[in-house]
Amino acid sequence: MHRSCRCVSCITPPHILKRLLQSSDADVRDAALSTLLTTAELRGERIVRASMASTLSSSPSDGSRTIFDCRNRRILQVARRVRTETGPASSDETVNRAFDGLGATRNFYKEILQRNSIDGRGMRLDAYVHFSRKYNNAFWNGQSMVFGDGDGKIFTDFTKSLDVIAHELAHGVTENTAGLEYHDQSGALNESISDVFGSLVKQWTLKQSAAEADWLIGAEITTPAIQADALRSMKAPGTAYNNALLGEDPQPDHMSKYVQLPDTEEGDWGGVHINSGIPNKAFFLVATELGGYAWEAPGHVWYESLKASTPDTAFQEFADTTWVKAGQLYGTGSVQQQAVAAAWGEVGVRTGTGPTPMPVEAPGDSLAALASRIEALSAQIQTLTTEITVLRDDLNS
Repeated sequence: MHRSCRCVSCITPPHILKRLLQSSDADVRDAALSTLLTTAELRGERIVRASMASTLSSSPSDGSRTIFDCRNRRILQVARRVRTETGPASSDETVNRAFDGLGATRNFYKEILQRNSIDGRGMRLDAYVHFSRKYNNAFWNGQSMVFGDGDGKIFTDFTKSLDVIAHELAHGVTENTAGLEYHDQSGALNESISDVFGSLVKQWTLKQSAAEADWLIGAEITTPAIQADALRSMKAPGTAYNNALLGEDPQPDHMSKYVQLPDTEEGDWGGVHINSGIPNKAFFLVATELGGYAWEAPGHVWYESLKASTPDTAFQEFADTTWVKAGQLYGTGSVQQQAVAAAWGEVGVRTGTGPTPMPVEAPGDSLAALASRIEALSAQIQTLTTEITVLRDDLNS
């Protein structure tokens, strides 16, 4: 069964919340359980989407922003409008951070990628703050952003991390482009794309080069008590945290370490928040190899590749597409295209190498040689097929 990305996409991985259920602190356990139950309810019943459809207009507005205060309730219909484009700043810094984060993300897409808001058609940007009580998450529901305040012990206010805001809004961009299905490799790509553009919005806002950036996701929402750098590290997947409270960061940085999990809610839909570490590392490697600003060549290659992808695109297909797009944007054999091929190769995804010379095998090895030839030819055919598909989409666009 396929699942499109039209779902409640959360920033906090479920494996972290489940680990917190084992805490010796009753307050930490209660907050984690409440967050998991609330998120499951939202995902299962589509409460948020239904309420938004009945109360708000979705007409184009050049990305105008509106912030609502849930006042620690879970029903969005009763949230109070507290800031708009024409109104003054709020005395509540959470409101202002959400407002500014939406603006920074909107401006990034407009100025860097020439995209008019999340859907490319001026979609209004709405955000809800102070959602529920001790809610350890933030999510995109398909139409708006929702932020929890955290429990104060493990997590703090989720508006404090600009990359968290931009990460969640990027789910909306993916939904309105490739529509990557939220399970297995396409789901891990969905999460990775959000990490990539979440980090790029932060880097662009701070005017940081790839070398200067921390490449962490959610560094500002963890409290000192948990002794963790962030939720994830794009630079070094698997190293964001390692302590008795959260356990060890399970993200892999290579296909040889790919984590096989059930395609169920319990299994994080095949480990979408875990295996996203592999394409995350690939993007980091491209950006640091090319140097300068990551939102330039690397960001444009990833964005064009996202637009050229389909709901069931997996790692290999996306890697092949990035290689093709790098060639189209910057020239065949360019340093940008070479960097893309090298980065994917370093995480165990072979792409962009062209025809592979076949070794001469001894007669006794004929079956092994034939198998090797077939495997190599299959890889070449797959790459060529991807190139043709991308070119055809470009011609038809």
